[in-house]
Amino acid sequence: MIRIVIAEDQRMMLGALGSLLNLEEDMEVVGKANNGKEAVTLVKHHQPDICIMDIEMPEKSGLEAAEELKGFGCKVIILTTFARSGYFQRALQAGVSGYLLKDSPSEELASSIRMVMDGRRIYAPELMDDVYSEENPLTEREKAVLELVADGKNTKEIADELKIKTGTVRNYISQILDKLEVKNRIEAITQSKEKGWFK
Repeated sequence: MIRIVIAEDQRMMLGALGSLLNLEEDMEVVGKANNGKEAVTLVKHHQPDICIMDIEMPEKSGLEAAEELKGFGCKVIILTTFARSGYFQRALQAGVSGYLLKDSPSEELASSIRMVMDGRRIYAPELMDDVYSEENPLTEREKAVLELVADGKNTKEIADELKIKTGTVRNYISQILDKLEVKNRIEAITQSKEKGWFK
């Protein structure tokens, strides 16, 4: 019997997923969590084979919970509406066994769980396309500048740290905004995070 914990903050979805998986002869839902923190507690308590996890949840996101459960012996499958390459990259780093989208057919979930139990990894095909198509257009120096901006440093602090003039920093920032086609620093940081471009 494949023992499963589900973490999903939408109660109706949580109930529906639980009922659906309990209909499978070889599966049993042993715990349901409304957030990532509860999910980690339930996994440690029940020691299931699989934890199905949404990403955007209160208290702790599915990605944070997956990172915490890495190496715990429970395989994590992310089930989300978000096909964002940044989320996907982070999920891969957390060692998840699957990343599926909620608009997939329901029977696909059960077969994916069985494949993951057989040691395979299952990722939504549209995410794989994104990973290979989205190259970061910034140069190494531009990346360094943007990372310092994201750390909250001002133009003068960035200039001091990189040993360049403040005017040069401003030039780099305007090049970054042009290349990423964004209006300001906040949008540049947000886009880079979503695409998984920050180290």
